[in-house]
Parts: sequence; structure tokens; C-alpha cells
Amino acid sequence: MQVLFCHDGPIRVDENENYYGIAHNDQMFKRYYSIADKVAVVIRLDQIQSGESTRNLSQITVSPFEVLETPNISSAKGIFLKRNKAKGIIREAVLRSDYIVARLPSMSGFIAIDYAKKYDKPYLTEVVACPWDAHWNHSFKGKLVAPFMYLATKKRVKDSNYVVYVTNDFLQKRYPTKGKSVNCSNVALTEFDETLLKKRLSKINKKNKGNKIIIGTTAAVDVRYKGQQYVIEALAKLKKQGITNYEYQLVGDGNQSYLRSVAEKHSVIDQVKFLGPMRHNEVFDWLETIDLYAQPSRQEGLPRALIESMSRGVPAFGANTAGIPELLEDTFIFSNTKNNTEEICGILTRFTKEQMKSQSKQNFEEAKKYDKNTIDKRRKSFFEEFQSTSIICT
Repeated sequence: MQVLFCHDGPIRVDENENYYGIAHNDQMFKRYYSIADKVAVVIRLDQIQSGESTRNLSQITVSPFEVLETPNISSAKGIFLKRNKAKGIIREAVLRSDYIVARLPSMSGFIAIDYAKKYDKPYLTEVVACPWDAHWNHSFKGKLVAPFMYLATKKRVKDSNYVVYVTNDFLQKRYPTKGKSVNCSNVALTEFDETLLKKRLSKINKKNKGNKIIIGTTAAVDVRYKGQQYVIEALAKLKKQGITNYEYQLVGDGNQSYLRSVAEKHSVIDQVKFLGPMRHNEVFDWLETIDLYAQPSRQEGLPRALIESMSRGVPAFGANTAGIPELLEDTFIFSNTKNNTEEICGILTRFTKEQMKSQSKQNFEEAKKYDKNTIDKRRKSFFEEFQSTSIICT
């Protein structure tokens, strides 16, 4: 029995046909073996160049595992020139599979669902992000695409018999389904060490007024909807008020030129540190060195990085985007409007020592809801229901 996973991706591949990913990794793919004994994947591939480091990637080693490469149909050019080729690949893959898992939003996921319905193949839909937010906040071209992606996602989710949402509430309201659903975050934490919370509280207690406050964000630094520029602009506003004891550390891969230009334009380049990509275990070590975590993005599902920071007792603030308000108190949420930098300034200056300790404790407790065993059991039970019902129906 084969389950087919469909998403635009990409995942990386080297010259020896070894596959690597970040979000697409062994931990993610293992869950689908509870549906069938073989996993096939329809996805776009990105070639790893000779000499390129795979240090920050996870090799995919699950087996049996088959990858079926599709062309890039995430762009307007790809949709017009390569959609028919992609449809042919996905059609054949659907016909050869017993169950379909379509991760949305993605063009490959849309096509897979359409073929699954046409050929009466049982399918399960995963909703991991909001396409409206992703495209509307991306660019002018993105604003043209946003209505199509929104409606395409909304229709397919509505008609799906089984839907997994990564949020507790946000995506369910924006993309409701008539079928059965479950909330299962892609974040799965494996340990909650009370000594880390004690260390955090001690770190906060040692802070004195005027000491350096390190703010951190982990995200790609060349994707503008991740929103790091708003924190940088807030630092500039605070500098004009004579407040310069904030340092913003950015962990993440990508071209740094845009964010550097923002920092230089506002004369705060000395307060912004680009640390580059880190391995997952290195990120956890880094989290223990910062004072505040910022999640300023305008497109999210339920942000893994924020939950991981909370599991280390880091006080945090973030944008009013997708699942972020499900994790943080309203006081520490800023809007996605032109006033957002003023609001960030207000949040930063209101973070007293007592508030930081209170948020540290609250965040640590909130993160416990994302215990791996709890989420895995909930997802496995839902997958088994999907599988057993599908057998009866087919």
C-alpha cells in the first residue's frame, strides 16, 4: 500500500540522489507510514551544487521512499509553461497510490486533490499556512495571485472529508471544512527542562536598567514577509529617543542585502547582527543567550521558531498574524499596519523585569501543549480513522 504526499516543496537533492530538507525531513515523513507501508512524494527538487555544504540540511533516510520530481509551477511562468507536464506526473502518481496526502497551499496539492476526487482515491488535506497572507504580503504580483490561491484553497479544504490544521483556531476559521478535522501543529517538542526556566528567570533577575537587551529572530533573511525590517525600524525610532541598548540578532539563511540596507538607512547597522544559518541544536543554544524573541512575520501557520523559544522560557512578542496570537498575550501582539513600528517600540519599552519573568513562566507552560507524544498520538489516531474509513468506502 502506498501513500502519496504532494507539495510544491522544494527538497534538495545531490549528485548521488540523496535527498535533504529542512521542514521536509525524516520526522515529518515517518508519520505517513501509519497510513501505508510505502511513501511516495510528488515535489519540486532543487539541485545541491558540487562543493555546497549540506551542514544545515537534514538528510531524508526513511524507507521505502520514492521521489517523483515535478517542475516548478509556483510561478506565473511555471503555471503557463509547465502545468500540463506537472499534471501528467501527478495524475500517474495518484493512479499508482492508495491514499493521497495534499499539503496546502500548493499548486501540486490542488492538482492532486482534483485527481484524487476524479479517480475516487481517498485523500487527506493538510493546511499549513494562509495563502492570502503569503501572497498579499509578498509583492505586487503576489497581490494579483492572492485571490486565486485563497479561493482555490478555501474550496478544496471545504470539500475535504479529512483535514489537518496546524493552528488551533485561525486557519480553521479562514478555511473551514465540511469534513472531519483535527489540529496538529508541525511543531513537536521532545523535552521540557525546568532547570532551563530557572536559568532564564535568573538571567532576567540579573538585568539592570540600561543593560543591553538582545532581541532574536530565526527566519530566512531574504523573505520580506518575515518582517525583520519592522523590528529594525523600531530600533531606529527608539534611537531617536536616545534608547540604544537593544541589539537585534538574526539567525537565518539568505541574501542579507535588503535588511542590511534598511539598517544602514536608519543608522542602526551597529545594532543589527547577522548570524547566518544554524543547525537546529545550535539554535537552542543561541536561544539561551538572547533576552527577547520576536516573530514579526506577516505570513505564518503556527510558527515553530516562536514555540521553540517559548519552550526555553524566552519572553516573546509578535505580529497579529495567523497562529501567533494563539500563543502570546494580546499585550505582546502588534498589528500589521503602518503603525506597527510604533507598537513594537511600545512593547519593548513596556517589558519590565517583572513582565519578562511573568512571560517567561507563561511561555514555558504554553509550549508544553506542543509535546511531541501528545501531538503524535492525536495525529496517529486521526490518520488511522482516515485510513479505516477509506478502506470501508473503497
